[in-house]
Amino acid sequence: MDCLFEFDKKYGTVVGTDEAGRGPAAGGVFAAAVYFPEVTKGLVSDLSRLNDSKKLSRKVREVLYNVIKENSINSVVCIEVDEIEKNNILNSSLKAMKLSCEAVINEAKLSKFITLVDGNKLIKNYSYPQKYVIKGDGSSASIAAASILAKVERDFYMDRLAQEFPQYGWEHNAGYLTKEHLNAIDKFGLCKYHRPSFLKKHFEKQLSLF
Repeated sequence: MDCLFEFDKKYGTVVGTDEAGRGPAAGGVFAAAVYFPEVTKGLVSDLSRLNDSKKLSRKVREVLYNVIKENSINSVVCIEVDEIEKNNILNSSLKAMKLSCEAVINEAKLSKFITLVDGNKLIKNYSYPQKYVIKGDGSSASIAAASILAKVERDFYMDRLAQEFPQYGWEHNAGYLTKEHLNAIDKFGLCKYHRPSFLKKHFEKQLSLF
């Protein structure tokens, strides 16, 4: 944990951003941005399990989520399915990052800072200094925190969608193409929250059987 905050410290004032939901075939893509105005020993202790959200259990993520929300200036943005289908998932993810970062920058009234972006792409049409960090959610405290916020809020969102369409098991698979999800698609078809472009190969495979 000390290493994650030390990584950010060498860049000075940092806004970290990450996304959740690029891979699933259902639901929107989320991105979060996080800025810690003050890093105290107590905060470092409370975030001792901070890491890439994918490496943590849902229970741990939700505990960390509350700590991050209370100790940071943050924003979470969702880009919905219709826009993903129109502009593709990469552009939609980067747009969500852009909007969440700009919200944090405006709220915090930051002037001299850098945005650390998880992955290997920079945010498009972004007016502020930025640097991408490959596997940043395991290197940077602010990126790791953003990954937690994005993942937890997307999980809550998929839980809500699962109540509307319980047949797809989204409360378990978060929209990823698990066997359970694919079987449900074959049985019930697609709903308004699916990303048709993500299912082309599956339907091509199904057609090839006939």
